[in-house]
Amino acid sequence: MIDGSPPIQLTETPLAGAIPRYEIPGWRDRFGVVAGVTGRGSAGGGFDLGLWTRQPVEEVMSRWRAFRDAHPGFNAFVMAHQAHGAEVACHVGARGWPIHEALDGHLTGVAGTMLLVTVADCIPIYLVAPARRVVGLLHAGWRGTAAGILRRGIERLTEDCGIAPADVVVHCGVGICGSCYEVGPEVLDGCGMAHAGAGPWHLDLRARLAEEAQRLGLREVSVSTWCTAQDGHAFFSHRASRGADGRMVAYLGYPAP
Repeated sequence: MIDGSPPIQLTETPLAGAIPRYEIPGWRDRFGVVAGVTGRGSAGGGFDLGLWTRQPVEEVMSRWRAFRDAHPGFNAFVMAHQAHGAEVACHVGARGWPIHEALDGHLTGVAGTMLLVTVADCIPIYLVAPARRVVGLLHAGWRGTAAGILRRGIERLTEDCGIAPADVVVHCGVGICGSCYEVGPEVLDGCGMAHAGAGPWHLDLRARLAEEAQRLGLREVSVSTWCTAQDGHAFFSHRASRGADGRMVAYLGYPAP
């Protein structure tokens, strides 16, 4: 979506190597950022990076170490226990692997700091302000969308960094599609979506977020073509697995020189 046109459709492309990763096409060359999401993989229970996974801690931590080692341009990997809300923090001076409490959004202007959110149907929202080399990564399920996580992220960029919405590029990443996301009336009401009849209803979170981005003044908006439920060979889906699946990690940052 550029200046009111329909959102650009982008298909995250798989990267070679032992770590299952999918990168937003074009962003590395255009903006100099590392931006993508991990995938399911194929071994055992998959490349599960969930903080609350049922898999053995040793296996999960080994995957996390492999993921972090695959990004040598970063000395900080920032994430949080997510609360499906609209709290957004700006990170300066982070080191190592800090895990915050009750955050669903992260911002940084520090090269070498990678922002992380865990997903398995919810939408990771990638924000980049190229002229200022500032990035943001938000976690948006329906509750976060209803709470205004995208609006809050843009407000923080404006208030804390002096960045105009028109100077921010946004991508709504890998998540569940509208055809697969059947919801009740409370979800549609919360997200400000009209509904009639007895249902069932479906919600396209990416389309809802793309429309909101345009209203907020963002001029370039793209959406992923992947669906976590339909493309279960590549990604985890909480809904399609009825809660049994693991978690991917969406990531974004400027590598240090």
